[in-house]
Amino acid sequence: MSDNPFVGKWSYRSFLNDPDLAIPPDGSDPKIQPLLFGYGTIVIEEAPSDLLVGTIGGGGWSLTLHGSRAYGSPAQVRFQGKGTVGGAKWIYDYIGWLVPVWPNSTEAMQTPAIVGSVTRTIPHPTGADGKAIAPAGVVASFYAVRQK
Repeated sequence: MSDNPFVGKWSYRSFLNDPDLAIPPDGSDPKIQPLLFGYGTIVIEEAPSDLLVGTIGGGGWSLTLHGSRAYGSPAQVRFQGKGTVGGAKWIYDYIGWLVPVWPNSTEAMQTPAIVGSVTRTIPHPTGADGKAIAPAGVVASFYAVRQK
């Protein structure tokens, strides 16, 4: 067993930070930009000391992760994801915290989770035709849940 609580596979979802409660989170209204920013799988590998390495990816995209982890209350991760997707360079920065174990819960009722924030560091093409540009500086909130 690893002493690194972040090692493993995590189901990742991120959402735009829009305070409008009228926006459906599932993107069911085609006239409104959906709140879902991204989703995929994070794989964090065993690494020495305070280093964090791994990947994040989904259908048609993958980024290599490099950063750090720190113990504390709560434990923290900070990393950057870099890669080439559809011929374009993608870079995203992440910061997150391991949700502490609740004293009135159990392993059966609380799945380990990381919550945090992500920002698009550089712009990149987006959309089906790749002609639209996803701008740098967009910030979203994310959570990742450990896969069993």
